[in-house]
Amino acid sequence: MSATGSVVVVGASLAGFSLVRTLREHGHDGSITVVGDEQHAPYDRPPLSKEFLREDVDIALDDESAGGANWLLGRRAVGITATDTGPGVTLDDGSQLAGDSLVLATGARARTLPGVGALGGVHTLRTVDDARAIRHSLRTARTLVVVGAGLIGSEIASSATAIGIKVTIVELCSDPLTAVFGPHIGPLCAALHDPHGVRLLTGVAVERFLGAEHVDAVQLTDGTVLPADAVVIGIGAVPNTEWAADSDLRIDNGFLTDSQCRTSIPGVYAIGDCARSYNEVSGAHHRSEHWTNATVQARIAAAAILGAPQRPTAAPYFWSRQYGRMLQFAGDCRPTDEVRFVDGDPSTPSLTALYERAGAPVAVFAIDNPRLFTRYRKQIERLTPIPAP
Repeated sequence: MSATGSVVVVGASLAGFSLVRTLREHGHDGSITVVGDEQHAPYDRPPLSKEFLREDVDIALDDESAGGANWLLGRRAVGITATDTGPGVTLDDGSQLAGDSLVLATGARARTLPGVGALGGVHTLRTVDDARAIRHSLRTARTLVVVGAGLIGSEIASSATAIGIKVTIVELCSDPLTAVFGPHIGPLCAALHDPHGVRLLTGVAVERFLGAEHVDAVQLTDGTVLPADAVVIGIGAVPNTEWAADSDLRIDNGFLTDSQCRTSIPGVYAIGDCARSYNEVSGAHHRSEHWTNATVQARIAAAAILGAPQRPTAAPYFWSRQYGRMLQFAGDCRPTDEVRFVDGDPSTPSLTALYERAGAPVAVFAIDNPRLFTRYRKQIERLTPIPAP
């Protein structure tokens, strides 16, 4: 495609915003139309589970760096269309948009639990409106139950504890975060809660929520009843793909793409939380809900649209802030990897651990040690073979 071709983007969050910014930075001067189902201008999501729950911090993304686009906010795509001018979408008012390229960045939505209904005080977290509702509940809450001990649940527990709320985390898995960090580091991360007075209950599920119009307790499958002025459910997210189910797109836990973010329909790309992209190193499709992945895939898709394909990134990266500490991870770990502490250990304030496979580093984890972490992250990226596109 030339630098003057038209682009339609479905999704006005970080991935869509980053795509517009990258296209403009690389000289694209054609029309760009962005459709977003929220009324809000693009904003940054990571603060929503952290400082935003305590105060109304600025989370707006810099719209000047994504200038010249036509932003259609409060509109929703309901189907993929094929037109004479190229791939397009049908919107909820029946109108259609088409361009030389179509980029799907519809993100994901928070999973919830059955039996919630309209019960007040029970929340999920995905949007800024969700975060504001949680913040409102926390202003008067004395007890909070967090369902799910993943990164989002842990960050919410940390934020609530910081303002004096008694927090209990309920986790179905007996070994929380092991699927993310492996059997050596997962328990280390789960252990961060106890010194801050957060109770972590594992291997148990929610049976039902108690209360008439507003939640007042959570009953667990082992019979335990936890008092709860508020509940936040943090059990993962579901990619927003159903709206395009009648199209010829390949969909399996996300829009399936190749390593260049190209879907099964020519001229249609998918990026961010809604995309399950092929990784040429692992030989498998992978869907990532992390901030860095959205920005990296935006760059890859923009380059492909402009006819200058990029090599995919070598090392997935994400971070989390909990209880005043910075957790960082990069690479690809497996349960069988050897883990070696190269600085500090679980008893020290800061640490760095290296994951090794067949003697070679494949991933790195650190707590409050960004300089050493960055050094090993770069080493992993140099050693990881990346096939040419």
